[in-house]
Amino acid sequence: MNLTLTDEELAFRDELRTFFTTQIPAEIRQRAAEGEVTKDDFLTTQKILNANGLAVPHWPAEWGGRGWTPVQRHIYLDEMQLASVPDPLAFNADMVGPVIAAFGSQEQKEKFLPATANLDIWWCQGFSEPESGSDLASLKTRAVRDGDSYIVNGQKTWTTLGQHADWIFALVRTDPDAKKQAGISFLLIDMKTPGITVRPIKLIDGGYEVNEVWFEDVRVPAENLVGEENAGWSYAKFLLGNERTGVTRTGASKARLARAKKYAAQTRVGDGTLLDEPLFAARFAELENQLVALELTQLRVVASSSDGKPNPASSLLKLRGSELQQAATEILMDVAGPDSLPFEAEDIASPAWAQHSAPLFLNYRKVSIYSGSSEVQRTIISSSILGL
Repeated sequence: MNLTLTDEELAFRDELRTFFTTQIPAEIRQRAAEGEVTKDDFLTTQKILNANGLAVPHWPAEWGGRGWTPVQRHIYLDEMQLASVPDPLAFNADMVGPVIAAFGSQEQKEKFLPATANLDIWWCQGFSEPESGSDLASLKTRAVRDGDSYIVNGQKTWTTLGQHADWIFALVRTDPDAKKQAGISFLLIDMKTPGITVRPIKLIDGGYEVNEVWFEDVRVPAENLVGEENAGWSYAKFLLGNERTGVTRTGASKARLARAKKYAAQTRVGDGTLLDEPLFAARFAELENQLVALELTQLRVVASSSDGKPNPASSLLKLRGSELQQAATEILMDVAGPDSLPFEAEDIASPAWAQHSAPLFLNYRKVSIYSGSSEVQRTIISSSILGL
């Protein structure tokens, strides 16, 4: 298997690298590198990307897609992450957009897809419920048909960035008598509809990235049903397949590790720097080697996916990608040392990057849970790859 990029792919990479580092404002990329992306940063970045055909390159061509090969898609994601460019909002670009494009009516496509690609509509995901996380098919939020509408009642939780959302795409139970997977539908719901309440959940990093969303007699037009009633589980599986695209985030881990190494080289310890300390030097070397191994594995998976069939080895990428993302945030926090605890007195203050390192480390505990937890990935690896 030839893992070397062709001349055309190298030119493609250089073109994207130049665009990402010159057309996306440096202050946005700096905030993204520190894990402090704002709502306006997402909006500004995605509108720039969309105006240049780079927001939804994997969509059908008539809705903004570019028809790229899997290798080109990999290069695009890697270069975006290396440049610390905020990804196009995943709920729009990788989740609901592809579902509407594949299963929505023509009216839904025309109404939602251009606005979704340009982030004129901010979507959030209404899947998880208090007792329906890993066992998503046990969800209890009900949608009862009433003339030309559905009446929705129930609760969703862990709704990421729901406080910013204009619309929510939700899995709802429309046939309570069918077996779990068979009675679920996929609804598009305007967040301004009466009866919707969004309540923030404070996280371990002190932020409010996620929310719980309550539905109390929420009336949703039946025209907002995607595809067929009670076929939502199939659409959800399609969506989750798109969600897990690019979750390895090798480029982001490489960029974060490079920043940690730069700061370590600036931190004086004894007669040298922190980077000269044998234990720290060994940690950096080990992480760099592990990222190279992961990147090579990722390229093999990308090359083998050219036939369009899913590769169970993607579970390896998710598992190791999550572990290395967490390791990169941990070593950055360790380089910051005591400065990772925010401190400011008169003219003395710890650097901003150091103050952000501890919340970032804490926030990244999530990556081994979402898009299929590490435990789930190990089960897939044992059965689909090792045949156990």
